[in-house]
Amino acid sequence: MNRMLREKSFYKTFAILTLSLALQNLLTYSVNMADNIMLGRFSQDALSGASLCNQLQFFLQMLVQGVGEGVVVLGARYWGKKDLKHIPHIIGAGLRFGVAIAVLMFLAALFFPEQIIRLMSNDEAIVEQGVQYLQIICFTYVLFALTNMLTASLRTIGIVKIGYMISASTLCINICLNYVLIYGHFGAPALGVRGAAIATLVSRAVELLIVIWYLKFREHTLNLNWRKLLFIDTSYIKDYIHVSLPVLITQALWGFSSIVQTAVLGNMDNSAMVVPANSISVLVFQILSVVGYGAASAAAILTGRTLGEGKKERIDQTAFTFQVLFCIIGVFTGLIIFFSRGPVMMIYDTLTPEAAELTQQFITVLAITSVGTCYQMAADSGILRAGGDTRFAMWNNMVFTWLICLPCAILSAFVFHFPPVVVFFCLKMDQLGKCPVIFLRVRSKKWIKQITRQS
Repeated sequence: MNRMLREKSFYKTFAILTLSLALQNLLTYSVNMADNIMLGRFSQDALSGASLCNQLQFFLQMLVQGVGEGVVVLGARYWGKKDLKHIPHIIGAGLRFGVAIAVLMFLAALFFPEQIIRLMSNDEAIVEQGVQYLQIICFTYVLFALTNMLTASLRTIGIVKIGYMISASTLCINICLNYVLIYGHFGAPALGVRGAAIATLVSRAVELLIVIWYLKFREHTLNLNWRKLLFIDTSYIKDYIHVSLPVLITQALWGFSSIVQTAVLGNMDNSAMVVPANSISVLVFQILSVVGYGAASAAAILTGRTLGEGKKERIDQTAFTFQVLFCIIGVFTGLIIFFSRGPVMMIYDTLTPEAAELTQQFITVLAITSVGTCYQMAADSGILRAGGDTRFAMWNNMVFTWLICLPCAILSAFVFHFPPVVVFFCLKMDQLGKCPVIFLRVRSKKWIKQITRQS
């Protein structure tokens, strides 16, 4: 038996899903990129302050993504079985968790903005800008959670176009309002970092209205409405928690580790240079690695559907094919990130020479580690989680992040006083270290679990 799948229809479906989800991710990250670039041209401190707040946004995004992945994993299984009556109950359970998390983060940011920002930087100018941004941007958290949970529910049945339609509208509105409110054009006051936050808030409100309109007038498979989502069979919450809790813990630890990483870099002696370099390089990685993340989400949908259809004899070929595709995507992503260094420096021409040099060094590190990211992250969230093996991913990520990477980075930064690029590599080296572990787990076939109810 050939280890690689040969059907053209499989590759066509995978490519369509991957590119659609990649485009959605690209547009989503482009909203942050618009703030990043336009604030960077306004002032380096404004860029740094907003980037610290974006770590909280990233944390929320990881949590909401974790909640959404639970919906996708369970929903895709039921979709593969052609059993639609269970899916609204799963979506309703996920919405409860997603909105609750967003409300808690909103309250924390609203009442303790300065304390939160000071955890990530010791530079007074950066803290001042960050607090101004956070006091407004926190009002987007609940809107963001609702929009992303609802679009995740549509991904369970293979509807992905709405995601990038929403993100495209958000990007256009955000750029236009940034231009007016950051710099003070057309008679508006020059609000700087606060203007960027207001622009994002308006954009998030519009994207939620779009998804609500789509569910009401265009989606006719699940026929979702607020009544279906509010009045669910609460016994499905237990099913949802069984699958989603390990994913949520994994995403929470990942998102929180990102905040800790920023705090490590932001509290180094030369944080005024390190913080903007970290912000720019990570954003470049997010923008240029969207195909890898799209491939992971596409693989999760197709793996869940294959298992839901009961085609266990086909799953070996599917998993092997996905892994080959992930490696190819990783190599190309790494090359693109590496050769992006020159154009990036042309965009951020207000950086000091020291910050510009650090940015190029950080981007080089990410070009190397992204090869591992595109394989291990996609195999983890696209194959293992879709198979129901969510606990393994949780423990694997906990060990590498909290027992290896962060201790090495803290020692490098504050005990041995290594250069920032060494500290940065320590924070990212788990992306390579996880690869052999993930490969052996996929090969073992222990990741295939029964997670749906028998009809």
